[in-house]
Amino acid sequence: MTLKAILNKFGYKVIETCNGDEAWQVLQKEDAPRLAILDWIMPGINGDNLCRKLRELPTLRPIYIILLTVKRDKADVIAGLEAGANDYIRKPFDREELRARVRVGERVVKLEATLFERIRELEDAAAHIKRLQGMLPICMYCHKIRTDKESWERLENYISEHSEAEFSHGICPECMEKHSPVIKEI
Repeated sequence: MTLKAILNKFGYKVIETCNGDEAWQVLQKEDAPRLAILDWIMPGINGDNLCRKLRELPTLRPIYIILLTVKRDKADVIAGLEAGANDYIRKPFDREELRARVRVGERVVKLEATLFERIRELEDAAAHIKRLQGMLPICMYCHKIRTDKESWERLENYISEHSEAEFSHGICPECMEKHSPVIKEI
């Protein structure tokens, strides 16, 4: 209750669970909090085992986990971090230290969200680029291209439709010499 009151006072929305099993159910959901503070010793699944289970979930958006405990030994800190916790706070905790560690977690969560969005943008771009890969059948006379729908269209129309390329038209020096000697003199 104290932790919840402090986090609320800091301006955070808190989802409280009564035991490790309930926390497991909440943290598996698609809309699960991106930051969790777990007590090591709690009924049901304990904190370190919950960390392990959460780290086994296949996700691109992991949860930042702060393990809160009365355990004070260096071996416990190491065990908690190896179980999958991102941070470790010993009870009794200092309010300002808690705030600072939650803010660190917030920054990491924001960075992960930005990274997740960039990965999705890159995957979309790669899928878009794939549309222009492979062999493209082009008419050797008129230079139209055969589309996926087995129709023929101008090459620049096809490329404009499948990319962000824009075209302007001109005459190369060789074609100017061959087809338009009058233009050359102007």
